[in-house]
Amino acid sequence: MFDKSQLMRGTLEGCILKIINLEVTYGYEIMEKLKNYGFEDIQEGTIYPLLVRLEKKGLIFAEFRPSPLGPSRKYYFITKDGIETLSSFEAYWNSLSNTVKKIISLEGKQ
Repeated sequence: MFDKSQLMRGTLEGCILKIINLEVTYGYEIMEKLKNYGFEDIQEGTIYPLLVRLEKKGLIFAEFRPSPLGPSRKYYFITKDGIETLSSFEAYWNSLSNTVKKIISLEGKQ
């Protein structure tokens, strides 16, 4: 059976960087945006470890800000290295996606 967890983790890291690059945001909002874009099965237990990993790599940083609805929230910002990584991810993803589409569209024995 196909193990999609490895593919998903790397893909989600790039998508999270893109979301944070578009606007400063917090974990739950990132998760909701991913769900709205089609990652319906995404869970908090998936997102927060990825945010910690991206922060440890120096691709994002966080700060607590007051929330109008309760306790402070941890907001995420992209770093210069994060922008460079995002650019590399986007270029590689586009190339890989086109290659995979070509192969998948081949017809033959199943």
